[in-house]
Amino acid sequence: MDANELLKKVRKIEIKTRGLSQNIFAGEYHSAFKGRGMMFSEVREYQYGDDIRDIDWNVTARQNRPHVKVYEEERELTVMLLVDVSGSRFFGAVGEEKREMIAEISATLAFSTIQNNDKIGAIFFSDKVEKFIPPKKGRKHILFLIRELIDFQPENRGTDIAHAVEYFTNAIKRRCTAFVISDFIDKSDYRQALTIARNRHDVMAMQVYDKRDAQMPDVGLMRVADLETGDTRWIDTSSSKVRKAYDRWWYDRQQHMSASLRASRVDFGSVATDEDYVKPLLSLFKNKSAR
Repeated sequence: MDANELLKKVRKIEIKTRGLSQNIFAGEYHSAFKGRGMMFSEVREYQYGDDIRDIDWNVTARQNRPHVKVYEEERELTVMLLVDVSGSRFFGAVGEEKREMIAEISATLAFSTIQNNDKIGAIFFSDKVEKFIPPKKGRKHILFLIRELIDFQPENRGTDIAHAVEYFTNAIKRRCTAFVISDFIDKSDYRQALTIARNRHDVMAMQVYDKRDAQMPDVGLMRVADLETGDTRWIDTSSSKVRKAYDRWWYDRQQHMSASLRASRVDFGSVATDEDYVKPLLSLFKNKSAR
């Protein structure tokens, strides 16, 4: 992609996602992510109903009256995007390619962090960690992140979510909020890695899939390719047996994904490439706020 085309795409995504983050997501984002902890603010006299665990015994001894420590929320957050850049993201039989929607969702989250003066970083992963972008603030940083989302060329084409999550857990020590954005077409078991990450951080997931991932069309003999392994084969899609087997594969895979995310206590949403991602992303925020 040449520089002019890349700039046009970045600008287009910025206009759309910045408006969404300002007009729709700002309030939900703030409600969902209230900060990573509490910091000391001041000391005042004890009032009826105060938690006795907050009593400042040193000040109480000096003043001969009970005083308590007052805390305020430490508002600044760090947000990390774990973005799937494997070969399957190029698939887009119905609607746009998965990689385009992944870029838009990531950009919307990124601009939402600006509204709250938070930091954001990213980990691009295939079956290895392809790129680590340290968390920073500011529009310049976010535009760089979007450019990378659009134009990044990974070395590998496979998927290993567990490895990416393990890398994230080791790389980010302070508690943060993380979004795993992927089609979750992954043969490995990522439940344990997510469980460990969830014990240290707030972790959410968004599945981006294509309708043709979920259902095979009846179009006769068709040559299909695995975008991650490069394997190709001919299949007879007019066979109801073949289509039912494919439907079963998709159903089992979705059940496995849902069970793994729930067992790891990871809130998640799902959106097809021909659908609007606003509603499932808002639902994800609201679920987090309700906890």
